[in-house]
Amino acid sequence: MNGVTNARRRGLSVRSKLALSYAGFLVVAGIALFAVGFLLLRFVPEGNLSLADGGFSPDRSDLLEVFVRYAWWALALLLVFGLGGGWLLAGLVLRPLARVTDAARDARDGSLDHRVALQGRRDEITDLADTFDAMLDRIAQTIDEERRFTANASHELRTPHAIIRTMVEVAQADPVGRDVDVLLQRIASTNDRGIATTEALLVLAQTNRATPLPSEHLDLAALVADAVEEHRPDAATRGIRIDTALDPAHVAAHEPLIARAVANLLQNAIAHNVEGGWVRVQVVDSEIVVVNGGPRVDVALAATLTEPFVRGPGRTRPAGEPAGTGLGLAIVASIVRAHDGELLVTAPSEGGLHVRIALPR
Repeated sequence: MNGVTNARRRGLSVRSKLALSYAGFLVVAGIALFAVGFLLLRFVPEGNLSLADGGFSPDRSDLLEVFVRYAWWALALLLVFGLGGGWLLAGLVLRPLARVTDAARDARDGSLDHRVALQGRRDEITDLADTFDAMLDRIAQTIDEERRFTANASHELRTPHAIIRTMVEVAQADPVGRDVDVLLQRIASTNDRGIATTEALLVLAQTNRATPLPSEHLDLAALVADAVEEHRPDAATRGIRIDTALDPAHVAAHEPLIARAVANLLQNAIAHNVEGGWVRVQVVDSEIVVVNGGPRVDVALAATLTEPFVRGPGRTRPAGEPAGTGLGLAIVASIVRAHDGELLVTAPSEGGLHVRIALPR
């Protein structure tokens, strides 16, 4: 891309083009006025007219001679005034664009900290500057999230392999005392965790693609009802009650991804609950609300639970259950974002979590 830019032939600057256009407009306007003057001179009689007092009265030829002489001078002055004034005016108008160019050049060179931050009332140039600043904010945020995600994903994917290698090394060091069945069970469990993490990463990558998702008309109430029935056995094993209030609601969305988001919310609500707890699921208009009881979650932590691999105190699975991937709510957030929806995660003071998904109607 740089090579293409450098190979492009240098042309007139925008300031020069604007100055020329201003000067050209003034010259054309002057020519139009002079044309009107020529038309008016047609009504002046030809030949010298004798006045009553014997004085001299110029005829058409005399007036045309004087008019043409000064018309050329006037056109020359208009041209000079148009070029000079146009150059100054174009510089004032285009000055903010230099700041946009500087910010774009810094972004091209890898620095995303510079912002245009134009002041003044809204116009086309301030709209361009504000849009460019918003784009830089989005890019910086995306790059920061990708860096954290890459670091966390590398750690999460490396951990199961490191655990398996450690178990194998310990078993090899003690051939007599090792229990093959227990070892195989632990390896299988650790391997399942790695597979679950990899599958979650694939889903997250799919929802983070820029390509638009295919959508169809969905009955949210029916979709959520199916998900609830699917997770009732898991909730029943821990004595967790699931209450539903599902009003009819229809949206245009990608059914598999919305079903995955609802399933993730229900899995989180059940896993991060207490024995004999409760879960409440609602569908109101185009919103899905999942509220669960459980340990109290810090308000600041709740705001970060949609980031990949974020786990906090009180957000761990009970003993005996497989560890989560830390991607459940991150996948939900990506799915909602892919549908141009809104996700709100809050921590009620009495404990548990309150999650609301608002999809476009």
